[in-house]
Amino acid sequence: MWLIPNILIFLIIFPIISCLFLLIIPNSRSRLIQNITLNVTLVNFLTSLILWILFDYSTSKFQFVYNLNQNPFLAYLNCSFVFGIDGISLFFILLTTFLIPICLLVSWVSMNQYIREYCICLLVLESLLIAVFSTLDLLLFYVFFEGVVIPMYIMIGVWGSRQRKIQAAYQFFLYTIGGSILMLLGILCIYIQVGTTDLSILFTTEISERRQILLWLSFFASFAVKIPMVPVHIWLPEAHVEAPTAGSLILAGLLLKLGTYGFLRFSIPLFPYASVYLTPLVLAISLIGVIYTSLTTIRQIDLKKIIAYSSVAHMNVVTIGLFCLNAQGIEGSLFLMLAHGVVSPALFLCVDVLYSRYKTRSMKYYGGCAQTMPLFSFFFLAFTMANIALPSSANFVGEFLIFQGTFLSHTVTCILAATSMVLSGCYALWACNRVLFGNLKPSYISEYSDLSRREFYMLLICFILTLLLGCSANIFIDVMRPSIANLLAFYSYF
Repeated sequence: MWLIPNILIFLIIFPIISCLFLLIIPNSRSRLIQNITLNVTLVNFLTSLILWILFDYSTSKFQFVYNLNQNPFLAYLNCSFVFGIDGISLFFILLTTFLIPICLLVSWVSMNQYIREYCICLLVLESLLIAVFSTLDLLLFYVFFEGVVIPMYIMIGVWGSRQRKIQAAYQFFLYTIGGSILMLLGILCIYIQVGTTDLSILFTTEISERRQILLWLSFFASFAVKIPMVPVHIWLPEAHVEAPTAGSLILAGLLLKLGTYGFLRFSIPLFPYASVYLTPLVLAISLIGVIYTSLTTIRQIDLKKIIAYSSVAHMNVVTIGLFCLNAQGIEGSLFLMLAHGVVSPALFLCVDVLYSRYKTRSMKYYGGCAQTMPLFSFFFLAFTMANIALPSSANFVGEFLIFQGTFLSHTVTCILAATSMVLSGCYALWACNRVLFGNLKPSYISEYSDLSRREFYMLLICFILTLLLGCSANIFIDVMRPSIANLLAFYSYF
């Protein structure tokens, strides 16, 4: 029974401890390093499943709480070292532990230099992301929230695939850090006023309406960059194009969720008046983002940029659902974040299959892949359909709930936002048609090879999970519902 309350802290610390063992192994023993790292990530994934199995669906309280404040040394730091999860954060942790092994497997063959450092970056990222989704202290959240930027910056700058990788890494770093300076000032203001950054205390603290608006805007500056929202979305397509495939998987599957998770965990419950007051601003920016980035996607010929811009559109749809401030909208937003965290990385895996063979991501060189790569074509078509929210796919459930919630509170916004489904069909089906169908182009590509066993099993797992999310959504929504109801209790007097 000792293990049960300590599962969460084990998930955070185990990857870091494993990094220390990797440091003593020489880079020449690359296969041993990969095997150790894969085993560590799989152990973490299986351990995270225990969280789900033992999770109590009937309560909105934080569970598996681990409190480090009893340590006398930590008492001098004036920081609340408390970790715990609820129905909102549980699936983000599961998504993290699910994607990190896939990130390692996708680079199993292609990664041939600095393999030890690469594996350490992945393990540190996993540890920091789990800490972000489980910390119950505002200041610690900021530390982990920004700490994620460092290994991601290194991953893009060192293992990026093209010449502009250094520029993309700096752009990613400066945008994300620059946006978070105001958030840090907001946290300091809260600490000066309340005397603590412990969420359990902050949730019961009254903040004046004017101060709520100022603090909400300071947090918004950071979260908007991470989502990203227009006009601070410029860094994302560049980072996706230059990052290695594992970096793109982490960006699309996990890092984009940090901003929306921040809104859900901090901005909406801590500043209820400001959230209601500034809802028109968020909906307007999100609506512009959905339509603008969807139209921009139609003009792209780089497959990675198409998926990157479509991710911006999807995340802005998520933001619209969050600020409906009703149960349907927030449930849909949470579910779409989870679905997008599976479908979008799967599409990047498909692009990596093409790039690893033919060294180009430009659509103009491809055609007729359905004739020569049937297994690849099946998965690429399936995930493309999921990305445009085909019924029975994961994205459909999330978008349907979001539009239902939006229609109840902001009918015009719902009608305009629904155009994203039409526009996503335009760019996704056009790209799919260009790559899979039509005539072969032997003048560009003369030899074809279908999926390897490793690639097939990675895509198959994502495909099964996409169907599970689409056809058995209640398995996940029932876990989220009590925590969402508790969140909406902050708005009972509006």
